[in-house]
Amino acid sequence: MNQDDRDAFDDALLCSRMTAHGPGEFVGQENFMRASEILSLAARARITSSSSVLDLCCGVAGPGRLIARTTGCSYFGVDSSAAAIRIARERARGLRCEFAVADVPPVPDGAFDVVLLLETMLAFREKQPLLEGIARMLRVGGRFAFTLEAGEPLTCAERSRMPDADTVWLTPLPTMLSCLDQVGLRARWVADHSETHRATVEALLGAYTADGDAIAARVGRSALDDLLGAHHLWRAWLLDGRVRKFAVVAEKTASR
Repeated sequence: MNQDDRDAFDDALLCSRMTAHGPGEFVGQENFMRASEILSLAARARITSSSSVLDLCCGVAGPGRLIARTTGCSYFGVDSSAAAIRIARERARGLRCEFAVADVPPVPDGAFDVVLLLETMLAFREKQPLLEGIARMLRVGGRFAFTLEAGEPLTCAERSRMPDADTVWLTPLPTMLSCLDQVGLRARWVADHSETHRATVEALLGAYTADGDAIAARVGRSALDDLLGAHHLWRAWLLDGRVRKFAVVAEKTASR
């Protein structure tokens, strides 16, 4: 998606997203997390004004900017989209935020107190190289805070129904916890957000449907249909337990 397309898409969905999330809960980019959940995760990760935070696949950095603004931390956001990073820089003026355009993996060089990966773990087919890079960037005692779409891998039939299925790689929670252990990251906090995220998906579906004609006029009917189709699948999977949604904080226990 180029810069103009991203701007048009975000603008077309802005009102619907704000309506769906409710007052004060929309953070400026689509995800299923509410502002209150993001701040709770930041508190569990012990992010303070003295923390250095790396946010991988940050997009336009809605959650990251919220955390930086609330805690005063030093924040570094990375995303492969130049358009997203341009928007993030514009919206982060006055905050202790820096950004870079880069693919992940590899994970950028540096040493951080906290690494964030929100709503993006499912996009990585191979999780182990990503986790190894994250473990290297964390200081001993540093925290990795992320969300996980947990479940068995999609079947061929499920993949055929999911738009952009090449970015949907589910992992069972026990498998993820084992992968964390293998790179020296020990899960300290795991919270099930399946119900609240299902409610958010339903609210987004309702808002997108109600505003469908206006959205389609700006981004095209095909893009709207893909958006609705994906949200219908996520709602069904979260409702019947095919997918569960977790927030996790893992701590680096030793140098490797």
